Amino acid sequence: MHAYRSHTCADLNKSHVGETVRLSGWVHRVRDHGGILFIDLRDHYGITQVLADPDSPAFADVEKVRSEWCIRIDGVVKARDESLVNAKIPTGEVEVFVRELEVLGQAEELPLMVFGDQDYPEETRLRYRYLDLRRESMQANMTLRSDVVASIRRRMWDKGFREFQTPIITASSPEGARDFLVPSRLHPGKFYALPQAPQIFKQLIMVSGFDRYFQIAPCFRDEDPRADRSPTDFYQLDLEMSFVQQQDVFDTVQPVIAGIFEEFGGGRKVDTDWPQISYADAALWYGTDKPDLRNPIRMQDVSEHFRGSGFAIFAKLLEQDGTEIRAIPAPTGGSRKFCDRMNAFAQKEGLPGMGYIFWRETDGQTEAAGPLAKNIGPERTEAIRQQLGLGVGDAAFFLGGKPSAFQTVAGKARTVIGEELGLTDKDRFAFCWIVDFPMYEQDAETGAIDFEHNPFSMPQGGLEALEGDPLKVRGYQYDLACNGYELVSGAIRNHRLDIMFKAFALAGYAEDEVRKRFPSLVNAFRYGPPPHGGCAAGIDRIVMLLADELNIREVIMFPMNQRAEDLMMGAPSEPSNDQLRDLSLRVIPQE
Repeated sequence: MHAYRSHTCADLNKSHVGETVRLSGWVHRVRDHGGILFIDLRDHYGITQVLADPDSPAFADVEKVRSEWCIRIDGVVKARDESLVNAKIPTGEVEVFVRELEVLGQAEELPLMVFGDQDYPEETRLRYRYLDLRRESMQANMTLRSDVVASIRRRMWDKGFREFQTPIITASSPEGARDFLVPSRLHPGKFYALPQAPQIFKQLIMVSGFDRYFQIAPCFRDEDPRADRSPTDFYQLDLEMSFVQQQDVFDTVQPVIAGIFEEFGGGRKVDTDWPQISYADAALWYGTDKPDLRNPIRMQDVSEHFRGSGFAIFAKLLEQDGTEIRAIPAPTGGSRKFCDRMNAFAQKEGLPGMGYIFWRETDGQTEAAGPLAKNIGPERTEAIRQQLGLGVGDAAFFLGGKPSAFQTVAGKARTVIGEELGLTDKDRFAFCWIVDFPMYEQDAETGAIDFEHNPFSMPQGGLEALEGDPLKVRGYQYDLACNGYELVSGAIRNHRLDIMFKAFALAGYAEDEVRKRFPSLVNAFRYGPPPHGGCAAGIDRIVMLLADELNIREVIMFPMNQRAEDLMMGAPSEPSNDQLRDLSLRVIPQE
């Protein structure tokens, strides 16, 4: 017999009754039932109930074991009494009578329990992550992550892609976040950088003549943490293709992503119709460029109904350039109690409030109610109702000003309304492509023009488009949103040097600076670069959605905390004087 096990803790069933078996695992819990000791023995695969009574030669050893001791047992498989069968586990029809027990590893008093579903502070969970990972939910999440990555690889190979690895130690390159710098011992005073993404390398792979590339790529960004983002490193499905247009990328990516969600989504509906929504429309309708389409609410511009109206606040606001009034429809939200609750929500978000109208039936007629309705009159309220497609029992909420000032709150309000009124379909994955991103943005204080998104994207209209107003230039850039999260981001790349130099010039970068900052790309594009494009999909976020988790750290095996600290390993740590001397570095103490 094998030194540690003949079967896993998920293998045994009625067909093994009478056999002598060997199992190894952890003591999940111990129960004493009138002198008979039961142990739920757990390994990665499942749980088997083992027991010993005073007649067992191993009874004295079984009495000593405690929770999370690692043990090996030899015993005989017995069928459980029919009334004691546990249908919740695969081994629930049998149990093992222990004949021999060996302790493989004792456990001290535990800082967190593996058995049960107790909540522990995140600091405790991350400091003792190896114990936290023993818990059933974490075992399931990490297994899901591994299976998703394996499935992605198979699907990419089936689509004719080849996997290539790109360097981890490289040169600094702007990707929209801070780099992690690595000092060079051999070149004092110079630094490498950990790649924020394999962006330039994958473009060079296309220049090298490889038609389809992918990689499950580690990426490193010194970012502020949030629930759906790691503050240090993350993994993405990185891909690039030559001789493609935007739609070709969509047609390639959709079956891969949809297939993953169908395979691992637990039976939840996966939308097959993925609309393409412009960045401008997404901002107007949803208040975000990563909308949750499970919520059917679309916001609308209703400025014309308030222009010159009796509601002086909105009427005067609309006399200013760049302002508008936006309505958030709320089907079934037509009660004063709900309207007051949403008004309080807006105040918590830092706004003075949120105007509202709700419609009710009075003497067989549809009547608008609320402070706004009284100020603007029945004709305007009826026009608003007609535009929004609302009726008796419905409501609408209104925000005004420059969209940049209220758009984020409007998007949050739309989400809250959808959830509180039960309009959001939770049992579904809803996808959409966001397209036509602006290439440039303008600093509100200085008026300076800079890139809004990826600077390597091809502008729509090519060189000619760059001759006009930069703020009107749209790029062949796109994101894929699902259930309120950005899953994929990509672009058709700018592979022409004349367009590239012009695009960077509009953002204030001289040709010499572009050549200096991106020498490999500029030089490579002198030698017949093909048209190419691609994208990257966030592995962590995909698994987070599939696992139905709200925090990305629940699907990362060894994550950092919110302060970008590894409490288990003690990182970041102070270097030794010898290390600093080797690198020709000196640490300046913070005041």
